[in-house]
Amino acid sequence: MGKILEVKDLTKQYSKVLAADKVKFDIDEGEIFALIGPNGAGKTTTIRMIATLIKPTEGDAIIGGYSVTKKPELARQVLTYLPDEAGAYKDMTGEKYLKFMAALFTDNPRTADGFVEKAVKMCELGDRLKDKIGSYSRGMIRRLLLSRAVMTTPKLAILDEPTSGLDVINALEIRKKIKELAKEGMSFLLSSHNMLEIEFISDRVGIISKGKLKVVGKPSELKEQYQAQNLEEVFERVVK
Repeated sequence: MGKILEVKDLTKQYSKVLAADKVKFDIDEGEIFALIGPNGAGKTTTIRMIATLIKPTEGDAIIGGYSVTKKPELARQVLTYLPDEAGAYKDMTGEKYLKFMAALFTDNPRTADGFVEKAVKMCELGDRLKDKIGSYSRGMIRRLLLSRAVMTTPKLAILDEPTSGLDVINALEIRKKIKELAKEGMSFLLSSHNMLEIEFISDRVGIISKGKLKVVGKPSELKEQYQAQNLEEVFERVVK
């Protein structure tokens, strides 16, 4: 099993603030890795560097063999990024939105149709895809956005707060989809403040605080290492 992501001493300096300090970890093919930390810890900065949205001050990340600093345009072809605040065009129907987004990824009509077919199957919105997105619930929109994000079968999917604001049923559906895609070989980098979700869905967890990656391990290993009953207790003890 190869490594889809290798993060090599990623560093970001903002004036006098060291937002990320030599962050280093890796993600295997089909692995779900969660990067968690308190607000202002450097989590979002690290994720955005990996997603090629901001340039590192030092270090690098290799995604599917492509450097985010030397070949960012190629790295973008093998990753997808779904931020917490992502939205969709409310005046479009779900179906038109998926077709519009598919056309941005390819000029080949047959390939685009394949992308849309996969997204339609995954989001499970049925006839509601013919309705305008403005009429969708938050859970429906999130399912639509997730299906759009992964319809091109990226090597790495970066999801920030994938179930934020969703009810229990919708959150469970999103987690189920993520685990299914991971079994098919897609790798995930997740960020969430929901420790129960992270403990349930992640293969490994990295906890970042004050710009430094403090610890990495399987949830079970971290609970044993910190003699904690759950990941929330591990989190508290690491970031103190």
